[in-house]
Amino acid sequence: MPLQRQVELVQEVLERERKLQRELMSRALAPVDAVFDLLEQSGAALRKQTEALSESARALEQAAEVVRAQAELYERTVRTLRQPSELVKAAAGVERHEREDTAGA
Repeated sequence: MPLQRQVELVQEVLERERKLQRELMSRALAPVDAVFDLLEQSGAALRKQTEALSESARALEQAAEVVRAQAELYERTVRTLRQPSELVKAAAGVERHEREDTAGA
């Protein structure tokens, strides 16, 4: 029986040692796990920022299209409104006054 008891005690010591090693490894690696958790959270935050920026870009593109359409409509309106006076000037032989092109400004 004493040999049996010694085997049991050795097994208990080995089990405690394994438990202690697991605990030490868990504590030693906890900071590394925390860093990886933070990196994952940062990646998720970056993904959300990317999605928000993409949505903003789409909204700006749509706004630019609306402004472009308004500019074209405005330019057509001016040309249309100018036509009668140009016809009268042409009929009267009045030279058209050249103006600087401000479309690029």
